[in-house]
Amino acid sequence: MAADILFAIAGLVLAGMTLSDVFETVIVPGGSRASLRVARRLGALLLPIWKAVRGRRRGVSGGFAPVILVGSFVIWIALLALAFGAMAYGARAHFQPRIESLPEGIYLAGSSMMTVGPGKAETAIGIGRWIVLGAGFCGLAVMTMAVTYLLQVQSSVGERDTGIIKLNTSAGDPPSGLTLLERFAALRNREQLKDTLMEGRDWIAAVRQSHSSHPTLIYFQSLGIGAGWPAALGAIMDAALLAEHCIDDDDLYGPAVLLRNEGLRMARDLAFMAHIKPEQVGDDTAELKQACNRLATSGYPLRKDADFGVMTAQRAEYRAYVDGLADHLGKPTAVLVRQA
Repeated sequence: MAADILFAIAGLVLAGMTLSDVFETVIVPGGSRASLRVARRLGALLLPIWKAVRGRRRGVSGGFAPVILVGSFVIWIALLALAFGAMAYGARAHFQPRIESLPEGIYLAGSSMMTVGPGKAETAIGIGRWIVLGAGFCGLAVMTMAVTYLLQVQSSVGERDTGIIKLNTSAGDPPSGLTLLERFAALRNREQLKDTLMEGRDWIAAVRQSHSSHPTLIYFQSLGIGAGWPAALGAIMDAALLAEHCIDDDDLYGPAVLLRNEGLRMARDLAFMAHIKPEQVGDDTAELKQACNRLATSGYPLRKDADFGVMTAQRAEYRAYVDGLADHLGKPTAVLVRQA
């Protein structure tokens, strides 16, 4: 009798922990804070194995994130089957014919969760009926959340990749902030730079919100977007840095400062979530001076008081995170000056 109670309590606790983990991972922004943290632990376990299998090929392949996503839901379903199976075995006296083993209880719970059919649960009595009903409800809820989560992932990745494709059209691949500014000047479209910087800030805020809420999105890659999102982030921040310090246009100054600050927060937050330490970067003073000279050649009015020491320090601050993210994912980072 005592063993039956322990089985029932253990199953109830495991079911509660699993449902809490699913709820906090899928619905609550910011990732799972529950004790199980299945998605986070699975990613931490598979990431070094995945990289080791890839060998000389750097970073993470496009299949890593889908494996983590699907694997998490498989583990959640398995844990729920185990939990309700333990409850059914603990309450085996409430099933006719009687459940003889824990594996039989797990099969009973799993068949109810997958709507295959309750089997012996058709003769459940008393509390056994509620166990079968709870297993079916939880299985349906988790599968529904899985479909909803997949749609949300596709939407977030699509929004991120749309911004990257638009940037690559004008900034090249891998993207360059200087190339972006030169392209606008060549097209006689410099008046649109302010709107571009504002749209870039909106893109950064959207990606930061979605990827911080669901860290698995960091590893999702798409075909046809070129260097990837870390390079896009670095390029748009380079463009903002040059617009802030080199170009003498007050209409660009405010949007450029806000974009750079927002981008730094995004790079720092996502690097922290992926457990990436900032990398050591070199001195970019010479490249920054070259970039400013090329802006003058393109027809931009330049500030006379440009402080390249400050520019170098600010670029090193965000570049340390951007380069770390790009290296972690096996993607190229942004380039500042694209050589002809």
